[in-house]
Amino acid sequence: MTTAHSPARPVPGPPVVTGVGLAVPGLTLPDELLGTVREGGFDPRTGLTGRDLRHKDRASRLALRAAAPALRDAGLLGEDGYRGTGDRTAVLVSTNAGILDSVCSFADIIARDTVTGLSPLGLPQTSSNVVAGSVAMAHGLRGPSVTLCNGPTSGLDALYWARALIVAGRADAALVIGVEPHGEAVAKLLGGDALDGAAALVVESAAHAGARGATVRAALTGCARAGTLDAAVAAARAGGPGARPKAAERTSPDAALWLTDLADDGAPGPAGSGSRRLDPTAFLGHSSGARGVLQAAAAVAHLDGHAADTVLATCGGPGDDAVAAVVLGGPRRAF
Repeated sequence: MTTAHSPARPVPGPPVVTGVGLAVPGLTLPDELLGTVREGGFDPRTGLTGRDLRHKDRASRLALRAAAPALRDAGLLGEDGYRGTGDRTAVLVSTNAGILDSVCSFADIIARDTVTGLSPLGLPQTSSNVVAGSVAMAHGLRGPSVTLCNGPTSGLDALYWARALIVAGRADAALVIGVEPHGEAVAKLLGGDALDGAAALVVESAAHAGARGATVRAALTGCARAGTLDAAVAAARAGGPGARPKAAERTSPDAALWLTDLADDGAPGPAGSGSRRLDPTAFLGHSSGARGVLQAAAAVAHLDGHAADTVLATCGGPGDDAVAAVVLGGPRRAF
């Protein structure tokens, strides 16, 4: 039997997105990231309560509330729990301030009461991988578990590693989560306009999604990270580092939509002359490690209505250590 520690044969073709979930204040579905307006939406005051969330840090609670609807949207979560193969499902989390409040709180306790004042119940909350661990244990996901905390590119980097694990045969599916909690320490560091929410995507190999009859929402056709925007986009459009596309498919088509936080200076940019530029996170405040996953959620929402389009998402820019780029194609471009 194949396990996460016994890689299967690499799966051909780009991985696909089959589910999306949000736990963002005021939002319910990913198309609201593109301007759709609905009443109600997620409310952290009521949505972050329940026995399943007891003794968990805020980032883990937000991640769990985004993970469940994503798995349900993909048809992988029912009344009987997770319906996939736990040993072959990875969890990848992107967060830059996820444990900041916990670490600062423990530092204050040590300064005031020494280590004798610490509670062992809270110690796991000072581990950067606590969010991924909480989600994995809640749903019985025993595949690779990875947390990325590497600045503005972190969310798209998580998609890069999800794609890599699936293409390499280390997992059949991956739950990718971008989460940033807003607590006292985060407010002092980033101000009051920081995001307090999470987004999640289910990524699968095309073969795995097809075998279970899942609805393909988008194809993760290319992911890359480079020192400049042009280099990252070119690599992503070619399929990513090490990709060997056929001569006729050397690059993906121009993107109909470019999701970016870079200012629109009127130039066409690397997405193509006919692309529309949009920052779906602009009204959410500083979204940090969650931005890339939120961008991907917005891309899926766009592709739900434009199945033949291609969407480009980029994070990072001048002044950052790198730029990450992800190309997503609609279902008509998935295979």
